Amino acid sequence: MAAPTSSAPLDRPGALHHRHLLDLSTYEADEIRYLLDTAQEFREVLDRPIRQVPTLQGTSVASLFFEPSTRTKLSFTLAAGRLSAETVSLSKSSSSVTKGETLKDTARNVEAMQVDVVVLRHPSPGAPHFLARCTDSVVLNAGDGAHAHPTQALLDVLTMRTHIDSFEDLSVSVIGDITHSRVARSNVQALTTLGATVTLCGPETMLPVEMEAAMDVRTTTRLDAALDGCDIAMALRIQMERQDAGLFPSTREYHRQFGITADHLRRHPDLLIMHPGPVNRGIELTDAVVDHERSIILSQVTNGVALRMAALYLLAPRREDA
Repeated sequence: MAAPTSSAPLDRPGALHHRHLLDLSTYEADEIRYLLDTAQEFREVLDRPIRQVPTLQGTSVASLFFEPSTRTKLSFTLAAGRLSAETVSLSKSSSSVTKGETLKDTARNVEAMQVDVVVLRHPSPGAPHFLARCTDSVVLNAGDGAHAHPTQALLDVLTMRTHIDSFEDLSVSVIGDITHSRVARSNVQALTTLGATVTLCGPETMLPVEMEAAMDVRTTTRLDAALDGCDIAMALRIQMERQDAGLFPSTREYHRQFGITADHLRRHPDLLIMHPGPVNRGIELTDAVVDHERSIILSQVTNGVALRMAALYLLAPRREDA
């Protein structure tokens, strides 16, 4: 498929069989690959001197973020703008939610304004699914509680794909607070669907052992075991707001047991490092690892715009009169 440069509908064999992007549990491998292929085309668009295309001209995109966000919110805003969509942004502090308005009423008001696509981040698991049931707008999940973060997982596998030959031969270890991580769950869904081998690693208090059987992954509480034979290690942000729950003794102790250091890179000379951000330097990763040439964290950020352009492009309704 040539890089999309106009708003004319494309003959898109293998197009998505979904109307929304809520999680990846029902997305098949061909659909994920199609999203990645489309994102790769848009990645090339972003490298051009003129990075905007009129593909979604006349389409409206509303971003409803009821949790703090920097990368995801900015990435979606840039993606919609690069596609020439009309955008509006709403945060919890500036919305009627502070006055007691329900998510359902917010959705109905958004729909009454004839918004085509809603990008939702919400602290409650399942909120995007609920929204999709009570509005005619297309819904893209930008993170719901500890449940799912599908576009983050897709941009992660897009980044991986530029460095590997095949997902079938790929071994990925996800390290950190697995229990509370929507990023980990969505990455497991995407990677196992594509055929990769996944290992989850973290303290026992942050490692739901039932995921081993339910999601076809391996679990370990030893970092060395997780890195042995691993191609890509993805460290997760330790959620400092949860430290009061006593899930680990201290950040120093966490780093001693699960922090990736320059020594790990020396012992594993082909290991690539990823992190969904923001990084707690000196806890999940040392400065030397974050800034190492085998760290592909900034590529994740760049690919985030291209991937979200692809998701909007494939799911947003077309305006034939645009």
